[in-house]
Amino acid sequence: MRLLETEKKLMPLRDPNVVMSLNRLGSFHQCRISFMRQLLRRIKDERWGFSCELWEISKKGYGKAVYRFETPNRSYSLIAFSRYLPDNKRSDRVIADAWDLTFCLFDGIPDGKDIKRLEKNVPLQESGRVSEKELVLGRANRSVRLWKYVVKELSSGRQPSVEKLDSVGYLMRTTAVYGSGKFGALDYSNINSRQGMASPFQAELLSVYMIRQMTVDLVNHIAKHQGRGKAVGLDESLSRSLGIGNSTGLGMAPFLVNHPDLLNKWILARETAIARVRSVFYATSATKNDFLKVIERCGFDIQVWTSDDPEQKRNISTLNEDYKKFSNWLNNKILDQECPWDKLIVWVEKNLSIDCQELILSLILEPHSYLVDDLGLEMSFQSSLDEIKIDGSLNCQSLARKIALNYQWALSVDYSKKEEHSKFWYISEEKLEPRLGERFSEEGAELEQPLAIGKDIKAFYEALIRMSVRSSLAEFLLSNSNHRHTARRVGEGNYNEYREIQDNLISERMRPIDLLRCKLSFFGATRFDPRSDRWLRICMYRNASLPSEINQRYDDYWIYSDTTNLN
Repeated sequence: MRLLETEKKLMPLRDPNVVMSLNRLGSFHQCRISFMRQLLRRIKDERWGFSCELWEISKKGYGKAVYRFETPNRSYSLIAFSRYLPDNKRSDRVIADAWDLTFCLFDGIPDGKDIKRLEKNVPLQESGRVSEKELVLGRANRSVRLWKYVVKELSSGRQPSVEKLDSVGYLMRTTAVYGSGKFGALDYSNINSRQGMASPFQAELLSVYMIRQMTVDLVNHIAKHQGRGKAVGLDESLSRSLGIGNSTGLGMAPFLVNHPDLLNKWILARETAIARVRSVFYATSATKNDFLKVIERCGFDIQVWTSDDPEQKRNISTLNEDYKKFSNWLNNKILDQECPWDKLIVWVEKNLSIDCQELILSLILEPHSYLVDDLGLEMSFQSSLDEIKIDGSLNCQSLARKIALNYQWALSVDYSKKEEHSKFWYISEEKLEPRLGERFSEEGAELEQPLAIGKDIKAFYEALIRMSVRSSLAEFLLSNSNHRHTARRVGEGNYNEYREIQDNLISERMRPIDLLRCKLSFFGATRFDPRSDRWLRICMYRNASLPSEINQRYDDYWIYSDTTNLN
């Protein structure tokens, strides 16, 4: 890998004490090493073959379909079932028991028996079962706002309004996409050595990408039969502009807490990419031109980003103003100077909001594929906290000193104050999903999950300092087994890594959607639209080439609207 355009010492990575605050993590944006973009580059580079193998769909849009991707060394098939769903049963909540569309990703090419088996089970979702032949199980609902309108326009021989399509961004949104062993599907450990599946969530994101194609095919199919001879198909550019929505709640929030080493891998890859670009001594004409194009395209997307959430409205407005400020400042020829990207970020950090800072940090990666794309291969981690052995020989006082030095973010909080422990995490008995309770107004605190990492670290520290100077961690844990999970977490960690979210996750100020946004930014999601502080909607694959055309048409900056095609 050619690291620098002119040799220069690599810039230091940003301080974890800065990066790992929940406020900053909740301001992350997608970047070129996000998992969706890794997947599409791989599909394009390896020239995967795409086809529709089965289309048994009624005139009204109900039935089954099978799509297939042929990779250089194996096949993957999406098997989807479209069902009638009354409006009064359409819900994004995890407790729903019926959906417009259910699907699975099949490992290989299904035969008739496989399709019959899946037709009985996949529409039932959690109430059914899949096998080790399946990699993913998921479901989706039509957008009430847009679906009927698009069908009506197409069936009448008209293209839908660009403005109306853009206001939503998708015709369907997924409400759950399960993988890695859930409900009987094949575990991730069985596919992580495969070419194309090593990066996180590639099977799940491949399923969503294929469902996007089916959504376009389905709306065209219904319009064709409804309009008879008058109908037209959705224009290719409009089809491309639509992504797949997603409705995400607290179910994924604890993931980052429960997988600290995986979180470290993700953040470390992004921070390393940023440091590499900031270390570039001179910007080439090509990188400058590409960066300015991306700046223009991203600016348009900020202007059309909307939300009904009052706080998010304010955030978008601030982002828009800061982005204009940045774009105007960029005209001072900063890119022609030495160390341009570093100087650019220094100015950004002094003058713009956190949200805009993190956006610009993502944008400077865009024209530097040769510097950063290889980091996508370093974003997976196989082991879990349960597999980590505790080093019982550690001295209690020595460990306490390390905690005092490196976990001030946890030790500085007074957890006895009501506002600092007003929330608690638990597992819903009905759906076995994480939930967040209000400690002083709701029941269930006795079922609290160990997700208050800061509080646990402080309690562990205060217990350690009461031990004698010669006491070992093994001796301590013999009579303090309740601290075992914290001992495993703290004793194993390298203190300068990005393993821990440096905030109080049970404080009344904590916003769970910050956890969601951080994770979803690594997926490659856009258009974050909170519906409360506990769930939000996003868009995936908006503006991406469709699977049916990706080998003929691919834009490496597809995530940003192509302003050259806008009137």
